[in-house]
Amino acid sequence: MTDTSTARAQLGGAVHQNDALSQTGLLERLFSQLFTGLVYAQIWEDPVVDMAALDLGPDDHVVCIGSGGCNMMSYLTAGPASVTVVDLSPAHVALNRLKLAAAQTLTQAQFYDFFGHADRPGNPGLYWQHVRAALDPTSRAYWETRRGLSLRIDGFAKGFYRRGLLGNFIGAAHRLSSLLGVSFKPYLASRSLDDQRAFFDREIAPLFDTRTVRFLARRRASLFGLGIPPAQFDKLAADGGGDIVPVLRERTRKLMCDFPLSENYFAWAAFNRGYKEDGTGPVPPYLEAARFEALKAAAPRAEVHNRSLTDLLAETPAASKTAYVMLDAQDWMSDAQLTALWSQITRTAAPGATAIFRTGGTADILPGRVPDAVLGQWRYDAEASAAGIKADRSAIYGGFHVYRHAREQEPEHAA
Repeated sequence: MTDTSTARAQLGGAVHQNDALSQTGLLERLFSQLFTGLVYAQIWEDPVVDMAALDLGPDDHVVCIGSGGCNMMSYLTAGPASVTVVDLSPAHVALNRLKLAAAQTLTQAQFYDFFGHADRPGNPGLYWQHVRAALDPTSRAYWETRRGLSLRIDGFAKGFYRRGLLGNFIGAAHRLSSLLGVSFKPYLASRSLDDQRAFFDREIAPLFDTRTVRFLARRRASLFGLGIPPAQFDKLAADGGGDIVPVLRERTRKLMCDFPLSENYFAWAAFNRGYKEDGTGPVPPYLEAARFEALKAAAPRAEVHNRSLTDLLAETPAASKTAYVMLDAQDWMSDAQLTALWSQITRTAAPGATAIFRTGGTADILPGRVPDAVLGQWRYDAEASAAGIKADRSAIYGGFHVYRHAREQEPEHAA
């Protein structure tokens, strides 16, 4: 893992697109500073959608961005040959490595206490007794550093999913909703989609017409807690004709109304601030008891790096990877950065490889920005892309995009 100064430099290279003295440039630098810490205690891309598009199996070699680690861990339950994880946030790297070490050293029940509940008093003890010895020294140092009056690892005894930028953002949204007279308890007690839709129409939709919500939503810094930098904010707003409020209203409606609560753990994370307390609710694939043994067996085949995806791929052998997951990181990138990334993806892609990513806006951002000489080696799977965004329970994104590598196997040449 790199030190904080190196991480800041890497994040700056990814996020800073404007002059430091401009308003947007100042916001970009504030965002990159915040991103060196924990942003996502949970990842907000649906791993079930990813796994359907990738169709992972034992011959696959996956490269993905880590974020909160839920998706990386879920991919492992499909038993791929390898999963290589990158993230620019040292906190995310430490979290991903913690999850991998815990999967290899804890029982299923202990593992669920740690990451399914993430608020059990005994969780730090599990770390000290079992998990710590399986962690690298840098990750141990991260979790054993004090945050206020307690160690970071103690967060798993106090509600880890309420931490990080996203956890703080959701907490602030709950406080604002309470001030505006809304409680989410009736929503969480819904017994049907009709109940969920009635609650949204009655309690939530009117909030987007209030001056307070409209004012806050239109401030680009207000959405930093969702991990949305200025460039991505603008793409979101473009879907609303320049106004982000109708976009946020529609995506909140999808989250609350399009999927039964019994199937959508993202809704529980948003409105309960954690998975269902009694352990009977929906969870990511990696937390399902039936998948734990597969996860434990595959966890040693994953490795996590604190660096950019482009830099890591530049050191990766040609035609060696079969699956790429970029999350929404490309929304941040300039044309030059996109071209550099896709040049390396194309070079390292094995025949038949699949690449997936999400966008804040609905449109695919690659055509016209990545040269045809590179992007022309890939086929856009419109059917899988449309099915993916419809099925994505997190509901935060406008587009899910699937590219299939079209290159035939090249003959080997003697050295």
